[in-house]
Amino acid sequence: MQKEVEYENLKNECLKESEEPIVFGEGRLDAKIVLIGEAPGAKEIEMRKPFVGQAGKNLDEFLEIVEISRDDIYITNVVKIRPYRINKKTGRKINRAPNKREIDKYSKYLFKELEIIKPKLIVTLGNVPLKTLLNDFDAKISNLHGQVYNISNRIIFPLYHPAAVIYNRSLRGTYLEDLNRLKKYIKEKGIIK
Repeated sequence: MQKEVEYENLKNECLKESEEPIVFGEGRLDAKIVLIGEAPGAKEIEMRKPFVGQAGKNLDEFLEIVEISRDDIYITNVVKIRPYRINKKTGRKINRAPNKREIDKYSKYLFKELEIIKPKLIVTLGNVPLKTLLNDFDAKISNLHGQVYNISNRIIFPLYHPAAVIYNRSLRGTYLEDLNRLKKYIKEKGIIK
């Protein structure tokens, strides 16, 4: 019950601070595994859920390969709003990477989410969550993916973002190898039974 109260307070605090629509995390507050993405896109804002757009379809494949259920984990993003720019030709919003100001503003909520949930394993999806958790903005997913790191008593397993495979098909083999390493690690450590 205490976790639920802390979580609702945190969510309300974030809602009050944001002028844009937010997408907070979703899943079990006692999850052993937390997946952290960069920021929500248009579909996530519309549905108010993380990873439901095209990247969500890739995430479903990810979960199937790793043999875990979305019901067993907690999924969130570093930035809780949709970072976008306006396309000059169409006048429509286009996703962009979050900037440092947005990351700084919303990462405090991410760290509080992690304090409430206390996962055994954190899977970062892409550069932004990796850099945020390491507090190292020179870190690169291309150098650190597919390995286990113990940082400040947090076990972190960095992966390419599921959307990266959409935009760069040459990453698919590496991505699948990393997912199999993650699956093996989860089974060996008995993180989810």
